[in-house]
Amino acid sequence: MQNLPVAVIGAGPQGLAAAAHLVDRGMSVVVLEAGSTAAASVSQWGRVRLFSGWGELVDRAAVRLLTPTGWVAPHAGYPTGAEWVSEYLAPLATVLGDRVRYGTRVVGVSRRGRDRLVDAGRAAQPFTVHLETADGTEQRMDARAVIDASGTWSMPNPAGADGLPALGERAAAHLLDYRIPDYGNRAAYEGKHNVVIGSGHSAVTAVIALGRIARRDPSTTVTWVLRRGAVGNTFGGGASDELPERGLLGIKAKELVDAGLVDLVTGFRVEKITRDGDRAVLTAEDSRSLPAADHVALLTGFRPDLSFLSELRLELDTTLQAPLRVAAEVDPNIHSCGSVAATGAADLAQPEPNFYLVGAKSYGRAPTFLAITGYEQVRSVVAKLAGDDAAAARVELTLPDTGVCGGAGLFDPAENAAGGSCCVVPAKPLVRIGSQPPRL
Repeated sequence: MQNLPVAVIGAGPQGLAAAAHLVDRGMSVVVLEAGSTAAASVSQWGRVRLFSGWGELVDRAAVRLLTPTGWVAPHAGYPTGAEWVSEYLAPLATVLGDRVRYGTRVVGVSRRGRDRLVDAGRAAQPFTVHLETADGTEQRMDARAVIDASGTWSMPNPAGADGLPALGERAAAHLLDYRIPDYGNRAAYEGKHNVVIGSGHSAVTAVIALGRIARRDPSTTVTWVLRRGAVGNTFGGGASDELPERGLLGIKAKELVDAGLVDLVTGFRVEKITRDGDRAVLTAEDSRSLPAADHVALLTGFRPDLSFLSELRLELDTTLQAPLRVAAEVDPNIHSCGSVAATGAADLAQPEPNFYLVGAKSYGRAPTFLAITGYEQVRSVVAKLAGDDAAAARVELTLPDTGVCGGAGLFDPAENAAGGSCCVVPAKPLVRIGSQPPRL
């Protein structure tokens, strides 16, 4: 099997970084990307500016691969997704060349001649990766190891508070956005009722963009819907966040709510979505309904696609659908602010030898993933595959304080009174961001 390549699923930031580390160690790699370009998912939110600076968005092995080409690493500022692609990810994919196969979707991973029930000789068999190309052609390839860096972008969570689509959600799908819309097209949202559902950074980004539209056009209304019964840590860590641009997100969102430009509705758990002509009416489990909305952004997070891994032996947390040891570090129901540690090969290892989930997918449904976390993961995993156990065990990353807890939060006011929130906005004057673009 040593003559076979390592298969990397996904040509996003972590997949390309994994390939760079494999090349750096002289190992053969094939990157399998369903999209037609590198970082196809990032390109879909290219207009959004990241809250991580360039220093946290570039992998060290990638720099070693790119530098001989004359590429110069960006150092200052906070790029948009499009800038991240054009100035770093696309050049990295170009250097990797034909190691990256585009238009190639992974539809299954197993062991050659072994389904998940068979023990005999299992670990001695190579992985068999089942593929489907853009024209529908079926292919297979063998691999000595598989690194799944496919992310979670393809699996947004539905509106239903029970984790399943709300009644009528599918029929109203044309009225719903499951990712941050292009609010740069202000005319589509001015004078309309716009609803945002969610409490994460994507939802906060959307609320800020819509709040600015409402400030310019008072006939625009914005409703921000939270499932939790109290605001709690919705506004994040503010000035205490060690990623300053992320802290500013919560500060700005709170300013818009306090100014009356955004109506914040708590304890609203969507049960049903009905149509009122070309508008959507959201009804909660407690029978409350919102005024008919012209646009609804369902920004309630993502979940991992595990469907093509059904023949592998995986050990995943029952709550987060993440590797058990990773889940123990990132579970937002357990950890308070800043307690999440870096994770490496030992944390990511599965009962299926030489198979690893990395990147956002390794966090399952947890919303706290950072690019630098993924870069540390792939560095450690590739070191393990190369037989460098010392490097695999070494931790080469200190994470910044998250400043937020994330998670489902406290559903009911009574719960909030009893337990409080582990993070609060500091008692400092609000900082105005001016005309900066929304952050993610």
